[in-house]
Amino acid sequence: MDLLSIIGVVLAFLSVTVTMLLDGGSMLSLVHFPAFLIVVGGTVGAILLQTPTRTFFRAFRMLPWVFFPPSNDAAKLVEWILDWAQIARREGVLALEPIANDERDAFLKEALNLVIDGIPPPTVRAILETRLHSREEYELAAARVFEQMAGYAPTIGIIGAVLGLITTMSHLDDPASLGKGIATAFVATVYGVGSANLLYLPIANKLRMVIRKGVRRQEIIIEGLLGIAMSEPRLHLGMKLSSFMHDGEVETVAAPAGEGEGDGEGGVPEEEFRDSPIDERKTA
Repeated sequence: MDLLSIIGVVLAFLSVTVTMLLDGGSMLSLVHFPAFLIVVGGTVGAILLQTPTRTFFRAFRMLPWVFFPPSNDAAKLVEWILDWAQIARREGVLALEPIANDERDAFLKEALNLVIDGIPPPTVRAILETRLHSREEYELAAARVFEQMAGYAPTIGIIGAVLGLITTMSHLDDPASLGKGIATAFVATVYGVGSANLLYLPIANKLRMVIRKGVRRQEIIIEGLLGIAMSEPRLHLGMKLSSFMHDGEVETVAAPAGEGEGDGEGGVPEEEFRDSPIDERKTA
C-alpha cells in the first residue's frame, strides 16, 4: 500500500473543505448533483470519444496502482538473477528450467525460456526489448487517459457554470434567488478544476512513475538474463545490474568465495546455494 497516495488524497480534500469552513461557507453548498453530472459525465464522454476501448478499460484497471502499486523489489530481483547465474555457470543453463516453470512473472518466464532454449543473445535482446517497448507504450497510453481527463474537466466545468448562469438569469423576476443561483452555477467550475488538479493529474503522474519502475525491472531482467546467457562472472554481472538501482536500494554486490573473473564453471561452494532467494520462492 502506498501511504503517501492516501495521505495526499486526504490532505488535498481536507485543505479544500477546511478553507471553505474557515471562510464561513457551508460544505452543503458544494454538493450539487447537476454540476457533478455535467462535469463527470461530460469528461468521461469526451474521453470515450477519443480513446480506444482497450486503452480506456486498461486505464481503469491500472487505477488501483495509485494506492497498491505492483511489487517491484529490484534488489531481490538482482539477488535471484545472480544466484541463477551461479547455477548456470556450474550446471549449465538447462538447470534453470525448473525455475522457469515455476515463475509467475510472464516477462521473466519468457526471458528464462529464451536463454534456456539457447537462443543467441542478440536475438534474445531484440525479442525482449520489442516486448518491453510495446508494453511500455500501451501502459503509458492508458496513463495518459487521466491526463487528458484533466484537460477536459475544467473546460466542461466552465460549460456547467455558464449553463447554470443561463438558468439563473432566466429568473430575473426573482432577485432574491439570484445570489444563490449564481453561487450554485460556479460549483461546476469547482468540480472541474478541483478534479483535474487534485485527482486526474496526480493519478496520471503516479501511474507514469509506477510504469517507469516496471520498465526498469524489465531492463534488469533483460541485462541479467543476457549476462547469464553469456556466462558473465557474478561480480561483473552484479555491478552491471546494480547500476539500474537508486542509492540505498542495494549495497555493493560481492562475488562469492571461489569465483574470479576467469574461473569458468565450478569453484562455487555448495553453501552459497543454501537459503538463497530461489529456495524462498520454491517454498513460498
